[in-house]
Order: sequence, then C-alpha cells, then structure tokens
Amino acid sequence: MAMSVGKKGGGRGRFSRPPMSEINVTPVVDVMLVLLIVFMVAAPLLTVGVPVDLPKTQAAPISGDTEPLTITINGKGEIYVQETLTEADALVPQLTAIAENGYEQRIFVRADNTIAYGEVMNVMGRLSAAGFSKVALVTETDTAPPAKPGAN
Repeated sequence: MAMSVGKKGGGRGRFSRPPMSEINVTPVVDVMLVLLIVFMVAAPLLTVGVPVDLPKTQAAPISGDTEPLTITINGKGEIYVQETLTEADALVPQLTAIAENGYEQRIFVRADNTIAYGEVMNVMGRLSAAGFSKVALVTETDTAPPAKPGAN
C-alpha cells in the first residue's frame, strides 16, 4: 500500500490561498451601466400612449409635481382618456370617476395637428362645463425663431 506523508487536506498543502475578503465590483458596475442604458432608451417610449402630430409653439412648458390626466384626440377624431378609447358623451363621467383630486385635477388635452379647431374646443367645452378648471393644451416646442409681423 502506498501512502503519502506530509500532505494534509487532500493536496491543498502549503500552496493553498486564503479566502478573498474583497468583493470584485467590476461585474456589478458593468450590469448597472447596461441597465441604465436600457432604461434610458426605453423610458421615452413609455410616455406617449396615442401617437399624434402635435402643433408647435414657443410657449414655456408647464411645471408640476403630479401626473395629470391626458385626453388625446387623434387624426381620426377619436378621443382617448389616457390610452383608453372613449366616446365623447362618456368623457366627463369617466374623468369624474378617475380624477384623484376631483375637479382640481390637472387635465392635458393633446390633439393632432390635422384636427379641426372646433373638435378640440368641443372637448374643452365639455370639460369646462363639467367643472374641471385646470385644463391645458399640449404642444411641441418650436425651436424656430418667431416670424416678424408683416413679413411674407
């Protein structure tokens, strides 16, 4: 029978390394950077529910700390509350049911650039007649300088 003398622990002997007490953070940082890039790309895609071609204006953006309700009128004249298709007659009862702050809830109206002014005013008139006082129109920011009056 052959036996080896002087080795303890099944061959781990004097060349074994002590356990590392430091954490390698490089893989963690790599994963976090990849997640950051994924969320930066995905976040703008989550903000718009119904695609519309908004008119452009040079007005300053409205600031606020609460999420407003959004009413969208697309190019076909269909009315959406958030992302749900709604009939014009059911608009006010639906808004009243989901408004967290009652009639003081902020409501943003988004309308396609091709929609007639009268259709937008019809929706805004319904909201105003129902008692909603914080209604605003949403536009895109126009970066072009304003046109001079009388210039053709």
